[in-house]
Amino acid sequence: MSAPPEAGLPGALAGLKVIDLTVMLAGPFCTMLLADQGADVIKVEPPEGDHTRTVGPFMPDDGLRAFGGYFQSVNRNKRSIALDLKSAAGRADFLKLVAGADVVVENFRSGVMDRLGLGYETLAAVNPRLVYACLRGFGDPRTGASPYVDWPAYDVVAQAMGGVMGITGPAPDQPLKVGPGIGDTVPATMLAFGILAAVRHADRTGRGQFVDIAMYDAILALCERIAFQHSYAGVVPHPEGNGHPLLCPFGLFRAADGWVSIACPQDRFWRDLCTAMGRPELGSDPRYALNNDRVVHRAEVIEAVTAWTTTRSKAELGAALGGRVPFGPVNDAADIFADPHVAVREMLQPVEHPGSARRGTIAGVPLRMTLTQGRVRSRAPLLDEHAEDIRAEFALAEPSLQTPSHRTTSNQDQTS
Repeated sequence: MSAPPEAGLPGALAGLKVIDLTVMLAGPFCTMLLADQGADVIKVEPPEGDHTRTVGPFMPDDGLRAFGGYFQSVNRNKRSIALDLKSAAGRADFLKLVAGADVVVENFRSGVMDRLGLGYETLAAVNPRLVYACLRGFGDPRTGASPYVDWPAYDVVAQAMGGVMGITGPAPDQPLKVGPGIGDTVPATMLAFGILAAVRHADRTGRGQFVDIAMYDAILALCERIAFQHSYAGVVPHPEGNGHPLLCPFGLFRAADGWVSIACPQDRFWRDLCTAMGRPELGSDPRYALNNDRVVHRAEVIEAVTAWTTTRSKAELGAALGGRVPFGPVNDAADIFADPHVAVREMLQPVEHPGSARRGTIAGVPLRMTLTQGRVRSRAPLLDEHAEDIRAEFALAEPSLQTPSHRTTSNQDQTS
């Protein structure tokens, strides 16, 4: 069995008990953030398990296939118990979990928990201090009845409707999906913040509350500048390639062996860039000296910078600009794995993977704290792996249902 999430130094959220009903990416990413900081996250799965367990990639030698890299990445530091919430016994066990918990998190479609008889009002009657958090595509009617409340939503839908696609792409008529699933992870991060705000309130007052994030809303908030641009200037922002509508130069430039980012949000950075380029006269040229002037003469500025960057490698550009001008190479995964910054910041974490002789690697914890550093304490759980311990802690009945459990593991599955 894997080491419990509390193993080692406690995190800032040690003692916080979270009942996690979430699936896919957004919900599990939210509860992962809490677990990384020491919260005891109990992942309640249906008897057949979270269906993302079947999603790869899998280790080449993994004969067990209890889960792949997707599930491992966002379900680390959690414990698992299988409950059938469609059964009376499963619901009774769940209510016992709720009575002893601080937080419940779910990301089902609106009305699912209510139809199970486990909606917010029911759970709040069991535990008045409970923070009930949900993440849906278009929110919950309790906080604002969207006309799209019954629409299912995924990352690509949130990116499209929330505005990020509308300002991303190579040309005004070519919207583009952002690579990572920000339509999931940004709402998840905001929900984690909302949960902690509500927990803080519950600690002060003894009263829990309903906390709700709509994926649409979160992406709109992420794209905050489109609101003031439309309101203040009467414009409808469109995709603008690799530049910025208000700053110049500020974007991507081709190098001899790839791409780099260069940003000059302040005029002094522009002057330093011009000196590095061997063109110091451009820094004082009235056409380019101030940012607003550079925006007007954008094409000329981009042409001058590009003429310089394309003749130099990313390493050469880094040597010329690093520490002087905001700069960074465009990294791929191989670059990131080789970067000393990533190593010293522990942003790639090895984890044991049941069924494989190899360790997997997942993204680490970006939030750094001097006293209560969050960390990857344990690998993702096997289905129902911690049922025995959880049932004892919460005085749950022994299951009458046989689940496809994988509780028996070898020392190979222990996480450091």
